[in-house]
Parts: sequence; C-alpha cells; structure tokens
Amino acid sequence: MTQDNVRVTGAWERADGQVLDRFRRHSVANLGDALDRLNIVDGGIAPIWHGAKAVGTALPIMTVAGDNKAVIAALEHIRPGDIVVINAFGYDGRAVIGDNLAQRFAAYGAVGAVVDGYVRDAAIIAELGVPVFARGLTPAGPFKNGPGAIGEPVAIGGVVVNPGDIVAADGDGVIVIPPHRAQEALTSVEEIVAREAALDAEAEALRNAAAR
Repeated sequence: MTQDNVRVTGAWERADGQVLDRFRRHSVANLGDALDRLNIVDGGIAPIWHGAKAVGTALPIMTVAGDNKAVIAALEHIRPGDIVVINAFGYDGRAVIGDNLAQRFAAYGAVGAVVDGYVRDAAIIAELGVPVFARGLTPAGPFKNGPGAIGEPVAIGGVVVNPGDIVAADGDGVIVIPPHRAQEALTSVEEIVAREAALDAEAEALRNAAAR
C-alpha cells in the first residue's frame, strides 16, 4: 500500500511483552556476547542523553536523507512496545526527529527510537525521558517531502533490521535480535550473567582476604 509517496507494508508479528521484559533485565554488552558479538549496531549510534535504555519490537522506517515525511506517517502504525527504527542514511545535515515527534512516539506507545541519522532538541527529549539513540545532533530541521517506506527491512549502523525484530539499546549501544534467536539469546545471556556473578563474588572474596 502507498499513502501519497510513502510505501507501507502490512502487519507483522510483534514480540510478546513477557519476552521483552526478560530482555530488559540485561545489558546490550551481555546480549552481544550471547549472540556471538554479532548483530551489534556500529558505535556511531549512541544515546543522546545519559541513562537512556529501551527494548522493543522494531518498527522500521526508511527516509530520504534529511526528510521525515515517512516518520510522521508512521505514527499511526505504532503499537505499544514498538521501538521506532529509522534509516536516515546517516545524514548529518538535518535532524529527522525532535522533541515534538519524540513525544508523539511515546504517546502512541513506542518505547524509544533508534536513528541512523541526526536528531535535535536533545535537552527537551532528555527531560521528557524518551530514549532516543542517534548518530548525532544538529539544530537544522527536516524537509517533509518524502518519499519513504514503513514496515520494510532497513539497514541501521551496518545491521539489517526487519519488522518485528527485537531491538535493545542502552549506554553501550544497540543490538538487534531476530525473533527466531530470542530464546537462544535469553538462555545464553542468563548463563553469562550467572558466570559473571560468580566471578564478581570470587574477586570480592580475594579483596576481603587481602584486606585482613
């Protein structure tokens, strides 16, 4: 289906809320280890405010560089638990989202946004507490001409994101988990966390022994 010059793909299966809650317990670094250090978005995409974290089901959007018509059109396709994932081609000349769209993402139920491009209004977005991850900041606003696509696979920081993929993001960066690997990733990351807890306990015991 095409709305004006924005192409929209039909519905897809979204991750179960309980599965997303299990992923929220873990850091992106540990999830990356659990997935053999694959599916990790390049480090150029980072949180625009300290402490931002998000885990959700990918709603992918492709834009023309510096244009956000497709992003605006995607608002009506957001479902609770989605994370908006925007391929803006890494363009640094214009921001494709600011505080206005960030607020609307949250109002429609999105848990955050990952943008392979630039954004603006970082201080306001931080005050709002909307987790946004992007390649950088610029005050320049976007064009609104299109074209664009919603609900099709996009490339973000060197990783393909399909509609319905699980996306986790925190201070270390962003990782993409295909649904068919979700259970494997959770099993593996829980084993990693248990091993790290044992190592931490061992290190603490050594410190305590040395202090006596």
